Amino acid sequence: MTAPATGLLRRRLTVRGTVQGVGFRPYVHRLAVGLSLTGFVGNTGDGVFIEVEGPADRVERFCGLLADRPPPLATVAGIATEDLPATGGTAPFAIRSTERATGRTQLPPDTATCSDCLRELSDPDDRRHRHPFLNCTHCGPRFTIATAMPYDRVATTMADFPMCPACAREYGDPADRRFHAQPVACPGCGPRLRLIPADGHGVRPTRDADALAAARALLAAGRIVAVKGIGGYHLACDATNARAVATLRDRKERGGKAFAVMCADLATAERIAPISDAERAALTSARRPVVLLRRRIPETGPRLADQVCPGSPYVGVMLPYTPVHSLLFGLPGDPPGPRMLVMTSGNRSGEPIVTDDAEALTRLAGLADAWLAHDRPIASPCDDSLLRVRPDGTEQVLRRSRGYVPRPLSLPLPVAPTLAVGGDLKNVPCLGDGEQAWFGPHIGDMGDLATLEAAERAERQLTRLTGVVPARIAADRHPGYHSTAWARRRALRLPGDPVSLVQHHHAHIASAMAEHGLDGTTPVIGVAFDGTGYGDDGTVWGGEILLADYTGYHRLARLTPAPLPGGDAGVANPCRLALARLWAAGLPWERDLPSVMACTEAERTLLRHQLDRGLACVPTSSMGRLFDAVSSLVGVCHRVGYEAQAAMELEAAAWEARDEDTTAYSFGLSAGPAQQGAGGGASRARPPGRASRAGGWEINPAPVLRALLTDRRSGIPAPVLAARFHRGVARAVAEICQRARASTGLTTVVLTGGVFANALLEEQCTALLAGEGFTVLRHGEVPPNDGGLALGQLMVAGTATNHETE
Repeated sequence: MTAPATGLLRRRLTVRGTVQGVGFRPYVHRLAVGLSLTGFVGNTGDGVFIEVEGPADRVERFCGLLADRPPPLATVAGIATEDLPATGGTAPFAIRSTERATGRTQLPPDTATCSDCLRELSDPDDRRHRHPFLNCTHCGPRFTIATAMPYDRVATTMADFPMCPACAREYGDPADRRFHAQPVACPGCGPRLRLIPADGHGVRPTRDADALAAARALLAAGRIVAVKGIGGYHLACDATNARAVATLRDRKERGGKAFAVMCADLATAERIAPISDAERAALTSARRPVVLLRRRIPETGPRLADQVCPGSPYVGVMLPYTPVHSLLFGLPGDPPGPRMLVMTSGNRSGEPIVTDDAEALTRLAGLADAWLAHDRPIASPCDDSLLRVRPDGTEQVLRRSRGYVPRPLSLPLPVAPTLAVGGDLKNVPCLGDGEQAWFGPHIGDMGDLATLEAAERAERQLTRLTGVVPARIAADRHPGYHSTAWARRRALRLPGDPVSLVQHHHAHIASAMAEHGLDGTTPVIGVAFDGTGYGDDGTVWGGEILLADYTGYHRLARLTPAPLPGGDAGVANPCRLALARLWAAGLPWERDLPSVMACTEAERTLLRHQLDRGLACVPTSSMGRLFDAVSSLVGVCHRVGYEAQAAMELEAAAWEARDEDTTAYSFGLSAGPAQQGAGGGASRARPPGRASRAGGWEINPAPVLRALLTDRRSGIPAPVLAARFHRGVARAVAEICQRARASTGLTTVVLTGGVFANALLEEQCTALLAGEGFTVLRHGEVPPNDGGLALGQLMVAGTATNHETE
């Protein structure tokens, strides 16, 4: 309803979206005052509520501008309006106190320091010159300091820091950039830094600017400093100092896993890696993720220590995203210090990131030489996000955390209030309700009590901030997963029988479908390749091509299984996986094979006994394990110190020779035995004329292994062998998908699972499939690995009518 332009109109508006913690109320205030309107604005559990009154044409103009020009970090999801009787009041437009109520407001992620704040940081005449906790409505912590919603200072970890008169004036001034910026502070009233040295290093405890100077000096001297950030502690050292990096690697027991590097600026980053426009945009975005860059060879200027990312053509690079980081690198006139720092999560390997100061002093003892701490508590741990940029400029997020969480994802179908707990590796929980889903921060591997407790805390915090009260719990079908046991315990608080168990690879495919907005009315051809997933037959799956929608799936094709000797012990020893694959293919263990030479005689004897008798040898169709086996067979990697090491080093070798020839090894493709299908019920994904448990295809690697060994004996180098193997996998995928299209008429292919973090394989599969006329869906903001699994669990459990439940 619109009033005449000459009459008074009063209108109530409720704005939903990311509208708290982003300067939205100050924006509304300025807009209303600029149009000479009366009324008020405030936060509520549902978003931002507004009442405006004035001449009808001005009220209409206000409503039109409201969604068109929001603040930089705001996202308007919807505006509900209601016209009210005009009151004729003349009081100035006001910002009201926050209403304490539950609701569904979207809190923004933590955001990198903006350019205005950086200018103030380095301006000697500014009162916040060198202030380590500088922020404004356009930048700084949000998610990691919020303790409840609606978002206001009393509901953050800044509640115990009363504002000084100067900050209070800025906070209350509608014309100021810090108007109602909740973390606002200054050196006189804000959090304070302190440096705590470990015993025996001859360094005094210090505070504030002296603490930063001491930390910079320690880093320049090759020491390791635990630096408290906005989402947890980092362990930092000079990335060009080989001894410091080796010491950190040894203390953290990290094996050969690469470290991330923080560069002082973009120019420094370009010395170690060529950077495309799309990569530059990702590095400098407000999210400030770690971006995987291909290393420059040779590097220019200071050279990264070899131990930063041994054996990898990539280096993970990020830029400073807090004032503390900028000050650690130094401002003009400061003593010189490192321009590249290793910045790795502040934890012991396998444990969650440390956020509490007292806990940091104990859990990081023996790892750090000093602690650069501060007294602003962290409400939510949040690790750095990780992504790579494809040649076409699109992004593939590999770890979705800081800078993304808790921004919601839109769902293509409404879901019941559901908690999906994810898997045991790269665990990330996900809450969903209606047409929105919220991932929690990256938790890690659910291998110990500390990580499980971190996951439970993350779920409670996500529930507080979103207002979602789950009525169902979704989990993986693996009977031994810690996450599944957690789901069952969590379900004890709910009525009825609320646990839905979702098959691992079905969840991967559903995750990609949801990210791309598919409503499930038409099934997809889902290529789900990973290391481990519990299969319907009790074996280890991982080389799966399924016809799937949200209600079910049909196993169209699989990699021919081979024994997995010793379970996890086998996974840690690719040389054993290689011999098991040769045994399954009927190929001899020739003594000059790299895999045979890598195993001791005792290992070979035991392994032969296991394989011949089927002892502790669960069958696996895992494509990830095949990559591990081939990595050993070509002599690249025989023992691993971290997940996917062998496969990553095989990819690195293949990149070296990707353009040397076009040969691709050929897999055997044949009709296979009966395949499992749709879990607890029939599926719309069933191919026409084919029962849900009808026979599928086998993708047999035996011909590949035979050709690979022949080429190796003829002197073909390992990089060429690796490249031919990658091409062979891609061609097998394309061939199976063409057969599936001929059988079903389906033309959409989803590439998902941790194996598709392999950039070379994903690129080759995409090119072949697109060339054959398929629509190829790849992961973007949702990780292809188990970090994205919970979204698929949520969609299957939250929309299903015929899922398996316990």
